Amino acid sequence: MAKTPDRPEYKGDLFERGLAVRREVLGAEYVDQSLAAADDFYAAFQKATTEQAWGMIWTRPGLTRQTRSMLNLAMLAAMGKGHELRLHVKGALTNGVSREEIKEVFLQVCGYCGIPAGFEAFRIAREVFAEIDKAKT
Repeated sequence: MAKTPDRPEYKGDLFERGLAVRREVLGAEYVDQSLAAADDFYAAFQKATTEQAWGMIWTRPGLTRQTRSMLNLAMLAAMGKGHELRLHVKGALTNGVSREEIKEVFLQVCGYCGIPAGFEAFRIAREVFAEIDKAKT
């Protein structure tokens, strides 16, 4: 694991708790690159997302990581946030969500948010699955 850059934004217990979960779900390499690439302007966003989403929400005991991942997949697909959806498909797999469960989440998106939103989600997931399968060979 890379050393977290020495920035005032990257200090504190909530940041550290969020950072640990964020690295576990999204992968340390991705997270560490995001933190290292942040300039003075963008470091505030890195702090906000790490503390709010990952430190305050993902660390709560009320839902499993699998459930949180499935909720994220549905919300991101519904909002058409393809870049984040790609990242969270990988995270969902890391959290133990199966490809079959991902398919069911995206079928739910088709029914409630429309075929175009579901289509885009399926397209992105297929690309992610292909990348993962290719890396295994």
